[in-house]
Amino acid sequence: MDHRELASLALLAIRRNKTRTALTMLGIVIGVGAIIAMIGIGEGSRRASLRLIQTMGSNTLIVFNGGSAGGNTRMGPMAIGSVEVLREEDAALIEQELGGSGVAAAMPQVRTSAAAVFRNNSYVTSVQGAGTSFMRIQGWSLRVGRPFTTGEVRREAKVCLLGTTVATNLFPGVADPTGQTIRIGRLPFEVIGVLESKGAGMMGDQDDVVVAPYSTVMRKIMGRDRIQNILVSAREGQAAAAEREITALLRQRLRLAAGEESPFTIRKQDDLVKMMNQQADVMTAFLAFAAGISLIVGGIGISNIMLVSVTDRTREIGVRRAVGATRRSVLLQFLVEATLVAALGGAAGVVLAAAANAVMDRFFAIPAVTQPWAVALGLGFSSVIGLAAGLLPAVKASRLDVIDALRHE
Repeated sequence: MDHRELASLALLAIRRNKTRTALTMLGIVIGVGAIIAMIGIGEGSRRASLRLIQTMGSNTLIVFNGGSAGGNTRMGPMAIGSVEVLREEDAALIEQELGGSGVAAAMPQVRTSAAAVFRNNSYVTSVQGAGTSFMRIQGWSLRVGRPFTTGEVRREAKVCLLGTTVATNLFPGVADPTGQTIRIGRLPFEVIGVLESKGAGMMGDQDDVVVAPYSTVMRKIMGRDRIQNILVSAREGQAAAAEREITALLRQRLRLAAGEESPFTIRKQDDLVKMMNQQADVMTAFLAFAAGISLIVGGIGISNIMLVSVTDRTREIGVRRAVGATRRSVLLQFLVEATLVAALGGAAGVVLAAAANAVMDRFFAIPAVTQPWAVALGLGFSSVIGLAAGLLPAVKASRLDVIDALRHE
């Protein structure tokens, strides 16, 4: 019996028991669909996070208050803000001393949240205090208006730039709100520009921000006299060198002894990318493992149904054996049938996952992509599960005694 005849017999058996076959396939459909969808969510989240990090600007470094836990750079700054050693003058010091080597620009930064109000419109947003080089370091550009100046930073001027999300909520239908006055907390701020949109990602909406001089935000809104961190833009390909130079310069300024832990932490963009990749890989593996369990359960369902099918078709098997069918052909018939059921379920699962990914991405803003390798994995895994699930029923069918099978009612 050739492969085409085996496939025809398997399709005939499937058509004869449509409802039972559909219910049998359901576990495989859900399992394969879940695997592909979960991998798609993990990969989509990773890509969205990487895009978000990259929009900070190339070769960006962030200097935080607080040291690292035992030098474990993967865990992030420890107790940030508990030891506030960074001063606003440090940014100018870094730019002045290292501007001729690995550093292109540096600026102080603070961040808080507050309600921005214009007339009857109120919107709670992130308020970022930055220096004059923030557009260069963070890769921002202006849609309308102008940036704030060094003089405005020095005199703590109450001027601000709006992200597009904030501008839309405070000034619906207004293309250019420059010149208008809004309140941030209790203070009036003049809107001097609107930033170009950067879009949203897993870490939040980048356009949901108000940017003002760090001196104004730090002292007049937050009521503090120390910055939270320093943003540094390294020259192309010089991020690692810039990190070493900044570390040495700040340690010298703080008069730290050799071997004494630095009370600050520096994170490069590359570190953030690696951390995001690691987190995404762990999440994807966990989700795929959880979904794989449902696929195994689906395989168990195939095995159970195929065992029932062997019992129901005992007389048919006896007739086939009586007219010359070999044990091998009976074995292959049931193996092909189980594999075909699993493969059809896998194909339906691929369609289900692709549709689910598209719906999540379009209507729920959950980044999800259908990975070709995930499709191949799902189809291959489902076929292997089907083959393994059909093995026991196939062996049982091939070992039936011809006389007993013919007498079966």
